[in-house]
Amino acid sequence: MEYVTLGKTGLKISRLGFGGIPIQRVDAATTKELVKAMAEKGMNYIDTARGYTVSESYLGEALEGLRDKFVLATKSMARTKEAMAKDIDISLGNLRTDYIDLYQVHNPGMKDLDTVTAPGGALEALMEAKEAGKIGHIGVTAHSVEVFEKALTFPWVETIMFPYNIVESQGEDLIKKCKEQNIGFIAMKPLAGGAIEDGAIAVRYICSNPNVTVVIPGMYDLKEIDQNLAAAENTAPLTEEEQAKIAEVKKQLSGNFCRRCNYCAPCTVGINIPSVFLFQGYLDRYGLGDWAKDRYSAMAVKASACVECGVCETRCPYNLPIREMLKVAAEKFGE
Repeated sequence: MEYVTLGKTGLKISRLGFGGIPIQRVDAATTKELVKAMAEKGMNYIDTARGYTVSESYLGEALEGLRDKFVLATKSMARTKEAMAKDIDISLGNLRTDYIDLYQVHNPGMKDLDTVTAPGGALEALMEAKEAGKIGHIGVTAHSVEVFEKALTFPWVETIMFPYNIVESQGEDLIKKCKEQNIGFIAMKPLAGGAIEDGAIAVRYICSNPNVTVVIPGMYDLKEIDQNLAAAENTAPLTEEEQAKIAEVKKQLSGNFCRRCNYCAPCTVGINIPSVFLFQGYLDRYGLGDWAKDRYSAMAVKASACVECGVCETRCPYNLPIREMLKVAAEKFGE
């Protein structure tokens, strides 16, 4: 197992980490098996979130007796000091620990960043929790390039998590800046939400980028751990055959795949277009239908509200047929 330093945090972590979204599909007993296997194989980085329903609590139970073998990261959608302080305490309770190595501001928009960093914002709670020893380090997760770029300007940001995979390379220049600024870069969505079927080539592609600190594929099966480990531990240069496979994946997905760059915004009727496609990905590929439907139902404006003005399509750098894609999403979600 290759170990690296997670940027300015100084934490020593395995190059392959564990993404905690898919364990919502299994149970506490299976999660224990997964965590035990990771400990045995030298994987020591675990990522979860307050928003992943049972993920924190399953992991907390599984980590009893093994906590010191792992670097534990979670995150919260809270934007105010009061809400963030509450979530940190809930995370500590769920994870059955008295400290969390990395606590992240989960997927803020640009306006959210203003709230987070303003007086009474979530950053105050994070700083106080860090001072009290409840958390060790602070990071940000993002889906938009704009937020990623802004996060790089904050001195308190020690890590940034962003989608990076064979078909989502829009953040590559910023990932390089993370390396230059000693900010740990965490690659999420390595399989593009399950759109990339060949997990081995997906992990190999990401690990071939020296600016990536850690990649965190979601796993809920012991076989997935072994397969991903084999790919991550293979440090040989990508072969011509692998390069050809990568090119084919790009060709297959480039025509109808939302990179969540957010250039399509703002929608004239207020649809959060990238979120619609994000939730549809969970519905179609992650096997988290109920979870995706819950998140979609909470959206203020649904895909069915599209008036087909087409303005979004004029902004999309990938020329996606957004109007047709929204129709499909509306049919799948039933609204």
